[in-house]
Amino acid sequence: MKVVYNWLKDFVDVTATPQELASRLALSGTNIASVESQPLGGVIDAEVTSNRADCLSMYGIAREVSAICKLPLKVLSPKPAESAARASDAIAVKIESPETCARYTARVIRNVKIAPSPAWLQERLAAAGVASINNVVDATNYVMLELGNPMHAFDYDKVREHRIVVRGAKPGEKMTTLDGTQRELSPGMPLVCDGDGARAIGSGVMGGAETEISFSTKNILLECAWFEPVSIRRATRFLKLHTEASTRFSRGADMEMAETASRRCAELILQLAGGELLGGVVDVFPGRRAAKKITLTRAELLRVMGADVADKEIEGILGALGFAPVRVDQNRGQAGSILAAWECTQPSWRADVEREIDLIEEVARVHGLDKFPPRFPAARQGAARLPHYEAETRLRERLIGLGYREIVTIPHVAEERDALFRASDAIPARLANPLSEEAGILRSNGAVSMANAIEWNLNHGQRNVRLFEIGRHYRFAAGAGGALVPVETVFLTLGATGEAREQGLYEAAREYAFADLKGDIDAIGALGGGLRWEQGGPDWLGSARRGRVLLGEEPLGAAGQASRRVAEKYKFRQDVFLAELALGPFYCKYYGVKEARRYEPLPRFPAVERDFSMLLDDGKTFAEVAGAIRGLKLAELAGVEARDLFRGKNVPAGKYSLMVRVTFQSKEATLTEAQIAEYSGKIVSALEAQVGASLRAS
Repeated sequence: MKVVYNWLKDFVDVTATPQELASRLALSGTNIASVESQPLGGVIDAEVTSNRADCLSMYGIAREVSAICKLPLKVLSPKPAESAARASDAIAVKIESPETCARYTARVIRNVKIAPSPAWLQERLAAAGVASINNVVDATNYVMLELGNPMHAFDYDKVREHRIVVRGAKPGEKMTTLDGTQRELSPGMPLVCDGDGARAIGSGVMGGAETEISFSTKNILLECAWFEPVSIRRATRFLKLHTEASTRFSRGADMEMAETASRRCAELILQLAGGELLGGVVDVFPGRRAAKKITLTRAELLRVMGADVADKEIEGILGALGFAPVRVDQNRGQAGSILAAWECTQPSWRADVEREIDLIEEVARVHGLDKFPPRFPAARQGAARLPHYEAETRLRERLIGLGYREIVTIPHVAEERDALFRASDAIPARLANPLSEEAGILRSNGAVSMANAIEWNLNHGQRNVRLFEIGRHYRFAAGAGGALVPVETVFLTLGATGEAREQGLYEAAREYAFADLKGDIDAIGALGGGLRWEQGGPDWLGSARRGRVLLGEEPLGAAGQASRRVAEKYKFRQDVFLAELALGPFYCKYYGVKEARRYEPLPRFPAVERDFSMLLDDGKTFAEVAGAIRGLKLAELAGVEARDLFRGKNVPAGKYSLMVRVTFQSKEATLTEAQIAEYSGKIVSALEAQVGASLRAS
């Protein structure tokens, strides 16, 4: 919102410079982007938050300045001259969809002269960022910027039957807007039509081209209405059309101001274009609301802010902002009473103020937050850890120790990308009103967000990346009777690409590989008592380098290199590794492992290592070998690890050579050669029988 300093002074006699005024507005909660020097005294660019629709006008900002600077606000009382003829005889208005249009006012002005606007008006509009068109259209834009209520002027003679119908758009209905574009409308979109309801002439976002004001226009119909904010936001997104009018309607214009704004605009048009204003106004108002009462107590103000504000200061601030405070406690004759209470009336332009805490915020920001001493708020209940806080903290610490950086992403993703990673039985959760086409559904898999993050880093020149995210994904599953049941899953996603080890003085660089990913996952799996791997995985992972991850017999997820299909979609030019693991079972297992953990003294007797070299068929894994050895349940078995793998010369086709090192250690005595030989024999027999290994003990 561009606040023109000299325009602002029409409503409040401010003496502070534009820079000083911008500083005071910023301290009271209105963010200021910049202050520009202009012939009109300067322009303050205010970044108005979505809840403060009242500040999208010069008069609204003037009200803020009045409260902050303790200056009187000039009362609006436009009094245009009216003829004896009545507007109600010249135009009829019917609202068929009161749920989207709660008020519609119409005035008729005859025999206007369309011409360029005077210089003063063009200068003010230009300073506010609005282009001049002609005197009538400029008058509607001027009043919109001045009072915050969008206005529209129609060529009265082109409105059939001289009747207005406000209704919802029909399926497949189209209209040509003022920019000359024919637009298809979504069903139910608020639409202003002429008498027979067949031709669209407005939508609360932009007017229609068929009834626009031209230099041949003689008679005009002046509209000032109130459209429901959500319906305008939906229409704006659907049409991809953002205008000054839609911005104000979508945030909630002042419904009660509509008739005043209409009078002000009529007064300005008579001044600029002449003509005859028909008496009265056609005002259809099905959405009239009773003013809400809100009570503010000093006790709550003290509890929230930790310091007091004088009675006169509270009443002055709330009165200047339009809340009309009235002291209602039994001690209302006693200043500074701890029992003091004020009943306030919610003004029509402050729909965002609904509770006592909102009134406290108004008092605090205008009084000055810097005047309240800093202190910790009194706690009403003790702090409590979130569920699985400890397990998640240990997991996060280990991942950071392994060199990963945590990311937090929003779950809204493009459906096309989510489909790359979505399981065949997963039904996506689509958003009814997405922010954009690239954020149309909630992710059904965490890998899509991780792939997006890696893509962003690579595109910004960051080649070596290791990331993790602890988040949630969302999907529907078929329930009883075919009903869709929402499923929300907590997951861990890992993503890595680039170098596992950078070039050093004594070490060569090494690219990140699947073995690095597997090792990192095994390291975090140790927190849950260890993980198990199986061949296979989803199709978003390449078949040559992937694996399923299990916790005991329960599947956790999968890990591996992104498939060629994913790499081509994201245009990855280097290997990218992804993993997704469900955290619910992992957290439960973590606490079980923690409770079962017992500390034992280090063995007093030495360990003995034996290597077993064997030939295995392609497809046999180390996990099967280790499982066969551990399946013997030897009490003295301390460890099993793979030490060497070889394919090539002297190894038969379809086989490979694997050397496994087995460690034995007793807690009671030094192991003898006879015992070691016995254990080795059992291992050889088990490997031959269970995995078809050809081997010898060494």
